[in-house]
Amino acid sequence: MFSSLDLLSANDTLGIHAPSYYAATATRQTDHPSLQGDVTCDVCIIGGGYTGLSSALHLARKGYDVVLLEANRIGWGASGRNGGQLGTGQRVDQGVLEKRHGMDHAKLLWELGLESVDVTLDLIRQYGIECDFTPGVLHVDHRRDYVPETKEYVEHLQTAYGYEKVRFIDQDEVRQMVGSPSYFGGSLDIGSGHVHPLNLALGIGAAAAESGARIYEKTKVLSYEPGAVVTVSTDGGTVRAKHLVLGCNGYLGKIDRTTAAHVLPINNFIVATEPLSDADARALIQDNVAVADSKFVINYFRLSADNRMLFGGGENYGYRFPDDIKSFVRKPMLEIYPQLKNVRIDYGWGGTLAITPKRMPYFARIHPNVLSASGYSGHGVGMAVFAGKVLAEAIAGNAERFDAFEKIRVPSFPGGDKLRYPLLVLAMTWYSMRDKLGI
Repeated sequence: MFSSLDLLSANDTLGIHAPSYYAATATRQTDHPSLQGDVTCDVCIIGGGYTGLSSALHLARKGYDVVLLEANRIGWGASGRNGGQLGTGQRVDQGVLEKRHGMDHAKLLWELGLESVDVTLDLIRQYGIECDFTPGVLHVDHRRDYVPETKEYVEHLQTAYGYEKVRFIDQDEVRQMVGSPSYFGGSLDIGSGHVHPLNLALGIGAAAAESGARIYEKTKVLSYEPGAVVTVSTDGGTVRAKHLVLGCNGYLGKIDRTTAAHVLPINNFIVATEPLSDADARALIQDNVAVADSKFVINYFRLSADNRMLFGGGENYGYRFPDDIKSFVRKPMLEIYPQLKNVRIDYGWGGTLAITPKRMPYFARIHPNVLSASGYSGHGVGMAVFAGKVLAEAIAGNAERFDAFEKIRVPSFPGGDKLRYPLLVLAMTWYSMRDKLGI
């Protein structure tokens, strides 16, 4: 049932950005042509999100002839719709990575996570990308018994990793910082931050085009044929390339079954309220940091540059978006902020990201000249941008950092791409119930 849906068209109008606050406040529009006919290049990239755009930029800067294919508009998918949180480290905390991979590899993954933020901020500065970067991400505990573990983890980052940009926040301070009684403690990471995600994607795309990458929008990839020269078939023509990059994340579809067995599309939803006064906005989030809570079905929220509350949350176990996204997300928002009861919601939108079984990104060499990177599991703003640089390095012959991610050996979902979704529904239902029951 679910596998028959084409997520490129199931919930959206082809070729048009979702009706989000981000699309309404985009600083630029794109009008790249559709592919018509046959072209050749050094590297073909499928996907116009952070992974693909960053790959295109870094490869073009190295002198490669690059063709990027996007079924809709660049930044159309999760890269242009997400919560905008640019986080340090990995999606999984370091204690888990140490147990899985040992301290040395865990430390390397931590350093790569830090570099993902640095690379993203460097691109913002270098190309003058206007995306409202604001420092600070506050991780908050929705259960009192999580607080000691959070304090211990902060101390571990400070001592074992020498990371001094994070500090523990107790109950009194967290309730002052977030105008809600829902949280009992947390940690503030000022090495992280938040951005306007669509403007970030559009800015990287503009830089890639200026560097010589050929970008084709409204060009749907149908399949690819591996070989010494990879042939990519689209609805308008073909691309023959020495290398292929798969950067499709949650919108991969049936292009590559190996990748599809390791990553699973899931939907997230966000609303944007009407603009608030400065006083009302700071009463909600005192220091204008982004916030993410500890629920399995996570709530994440922040203020926009014009003082709107941008709130993401809600459960959805089908691939169809809810009929009324504003009402759908309003419920979890009011659980945290009942004082927003009478505030108008101006925008509500959904999008599709991709997760992996162990919540670490899936990097793989599908064929000798076909590389895949996806499955950022909600940690993709910086990591997907960084992945583009890592993919470019690997194609240029330096695969050391690509190999560090591939060594994670992200497992496939049980049942591959056939049973992954029903099993996820069972797991999500269980963890959602735990959230509600507080167990």
